[in-house]
Formats: sequence, structure tokens, C-alpha cells
Amino acid sequence: MIDAVRTFIGGSWLLAAREQARAAPITTVGLALAVAAVVVLLLQSLQRILSGEVEAVVRYAMLGGLAGFVTTAAGALPALVLRSIPQKLEDSMLGMAAGMMLAASAFSLILPGLEAGEQLMGSGGGAAAVVVLGMALGVALMLGLDQFIPHEHPETGPCGAGHERCSRVWLFVLAIALHNLPEGMAIGVSFAQGDLKVGLPLTTAIALQDIPEGLAVALALRTAGLSNGRAVLIAAATGLLEPLGALLGVGLSSGMAIAYPVGLGLAAGAMLFVVSHEVIPETHRNGHQTAATIGLMIGFAVMMTLDTTLF
Repeated sequence: MIDAVRTFIGGSWLLAAREQARAAPITTVGLALAVAAVVVLLLQSLQRILSGEVEAVVRYAMLGGLAGFVTTAAGALPALVLRSIPQKLEDSMLGMAAGMMLAASAFSLILPGLEAGEQLMGSGGGAAAVVVLGMALGVALMLGLDQFIPHEHPETGPCGAGHERCSRVWLFVLAIALHNLPEGMAIGVSFAQGDLKVGLPLTTAIALQDIPEGLAVALALRTAGLSNGRAVLIAAATGLLEPLGALLGVGLSSGMAIAYPVGLGLAAGAMLFVVSHEVIPETHRNGHQTAATIGLMIGFAVMMTLDTTLF
């Protein structure tokens, strides 16, 4: 932990970040624009949050984020007794998680965003433009964080500015943190208008897919050399990013009317980036593409059914 903190606050990380910025100027500019947009959206809704106007919305979002934390922790618990699970089964489970995230992005973020955007802009084209703008900001944010935050991808190894000074364990932890943050943001954004028909399906999808993810993270940490108990505790702790992200998501989308469809698009873009950049490549790197793809289709179908029939 100390090594990770030193990496973030030390001059070596700042130097590595500057070098990374020079090497990838377009990504750097995109991250700067995305962060600026996030700050503006947060500031314009801060007054409503502090005044208590959206107290119920914040409560829903925090409960949704806590659900993600609880299921992540529950998923990690079997690692106390399991040494491993078959790789094919793990890839299938992560594929199912990817399918649920894809369906949640489409049905619980993009479609409500288009509906809200059309009411605001008065046309389908205008609605699409607003949501696409949000998606672009979400992708730029995650791509920039991927470039500047030290972490490790199982398929490509360590990456991000200053990764040389982080232990492999903390590279894993930071990678999962980058994964969980947009999930929490999506939960917060989905409850921003107090519409349970949007928030509940998305929270259900994220909570369910957090179970296999929690187990996968705990097992990976054990492989990296941690004891059973420590691996489970750290895997569970990564789920704390979800309530924090949920609070951020509420702040992004609780102000101006246009903030809601933009926020939904931003959360969708961030989640789609994670699915394409992290989850699907991980499920395909061990030669179990068919099993992972079937899992993805099952996850998508389950989430689509939940979204369209139960809520």
C-alpha cells in the first residue's frame, strides 16, 4: 500500500506522467476535456445536493453502490477455501458478466438517455448527439485513466505511468479500481432522476456480475502471492469504489436538464470501454472464446429479460 501511495504522490510518478503526456498528446487532451466536463457537471449540481433537494436520489444511489460492494465481497468469499476454479468456467462467468454490462449499458443507460435527450432537444438527432457526446467523454476519461494510472492487464502486463514502482498486487488492485469506478458511476447516474425503472435494472445487473468478478479478483490476488484472508479482504475492498462512484454519478447528473442524458451517455461510454478493453480480451486469452461468447450471450439475454419484464 505504501509503495502505491508513494507512486502517486512522488515526483517519479509526476515525471512518468509528463513523459506519458508527451507520448500520447491526443489521449492527454481527451482526458483533460473529460475531467473538465466532469468538474463542470459536478459544480452545477453541487448546490442541489448540499441543499438536500436530491436527498432521496442520493440515498438510492448509495444503496445501489453498497449492493455492488456487498456482492463483490460475497463473490470473493469462496476464495477462502477454493484454490482455483477451471479456467474455462472462469472465462464463461466473466463472459456472462460482460454480457450483463453490455445489456445494462444499452437498456438502462443509452435508451433512457436517448429518451431524456429527445424530450430536451425535441428531435432524435439532437438526442443522439447529446448521448454520443456523453459517451465520448466517458471513453476519453477511461482511456486517459488507463494511460496514466499504473495497473496491470493480464493479457498485456503492467502499464500506466509509474507502474515500475508498484508491486504486482497493487497493480491488480488499481486495475480493478479502474473497473469498478465506472460501474458505480453508472449506478449513481441511473438513479439521478429518482426513476427506479432505470436504476433498479442497472443496479441488479452490476450487482450480479460483481459476484464472479469478486471471485476472479480474489483468486488472482492469491496467485500473486497473498494469503487467502488478505486476498479476500482486498478483493472485497475494491468494491468500495462502487458506492464512491455512485455518489460521483449522482453529482454528474443532478443539475441542469442536459446533465442527465450526458451523464447517462458518459456512464455508458465508460462501461463499454471497460467491457471491450478489459473484460472481453481477458475471457478470450486462454483459448475459451466459444465458452466466453456463450456466457456473454446468456448474460445479455438475462439482463434484457430483467430490464424489459421485471421492472
